[in-house]
Amino acid sequence: MTVKKTAAPVATGTEGARLASIPAATEIDPSGAPVQNVPDADLAHPAVDNDPRKGTTVDQNKIDFNDPTLTGREAVEKSLGYKSGDDDQAK
Repeated sequence: MTVKKTAAPVATGTEGARLASIPAATEIDPSGAPVQNVPDADLAHPAVDNDPRKGTTVDQNKIDFNDPTLTGREAVEKSLGYKSGDDDQAK
């Protein structure tokens, strides 16, 4: 026996045009997105990834901020553990 699911009623007319009363975000999610809770979001829906960091490592989840005061070369050197001016060739 197949169970037929019925869709939720669709907003019609002016009902769907009402302004939503969703409060502004007051914090930022680790992904960088503003945290705003939407009352009708179904986090169990298959189209929603409610655990985007599942299966990732600690290194993958480190926050890497770009430093606008560094040149590209300096950023790479810093990332690799060099001091500016170090030569990676042994002398």
